[in-house]
Amino acid sequence: MRAQACPSVTPESFAPASWGDQAVAVSEGGRGSAWFIHRDFGTDWVLRHYRRGGLVGRLIARRYMFSGLERTRAFRELRLLHILKAEGLPVPTPLAAYIYQPVPMAYEAAILIERIPDAVPWPSAESRSECHLWQKIGRTIRQFHNAGLYHADLNCDNVMVAGDDIYLIDFDKCQIRPVSSQVMPRWMTSNLKRLRRSVDKRLALLAAAERNELWQHLELAYLSESG
Repeated sequence: MRAQACPSVTPESFAPASWGDQAVAVSEGGRGSAWFIHRDFGTDWVLRHYRRGGLVGRLIARRYMFSGLERTRAFRELRLLHILKAEGLPVPTPLAAYIYQPVPMAYEAAILIERIPDAVPWPSAESRSECHLWQKIGRTIRQFHNAGLYHADLNCDNVMVAGDDIYLIDFDKCQIRPVSSQVMPRWMTSNLKRLRRSVDKRLALLAAAERNELWQHLELAYLSESG
């Protein structure tokens, strides 16, 4: 079954093999389950298959318990992307989700989104050591937080840089949460701590003192967008 598909999407669109040489595995952050789809006309796409991580993923890589279409991970992410897009937040354009049931009580899933033109993950950006980029990232993250978006996997590879624009990607298991106008919710602080751990890991080529200084620029810009 499909969910909210655009007219040009068919079930075969979710099979990398059906694209032949037009499908190229994502090398950064793809974990072996994402592909760039080059199209002869229009914007390129990104195809991602949902895959379990950790020990469970070694045993049951792609199957999840089915309890209704609207509760599947692909449908929930597609719906969330539409909400964020309508809010004017910088996210990729959602196209379609695909739910496949190999047995009645289990499902496998995939999602198609438009590829952000000229975008690269933060660690690969040429401007990764420039303070203005960190400030833009801080402001962008706070804009998502002001909208109540809790990103379940806020890491450097899910922050995309496209020229002067910043995008967030990969909204699997993300949620819209309550936002207090008085006190900064704990989930916001948790998101930032998770991102900081990723910065120390993925941007380790930057000296620790430089990372600390750049992180301060990010935090100050984040706070300036408190709304």
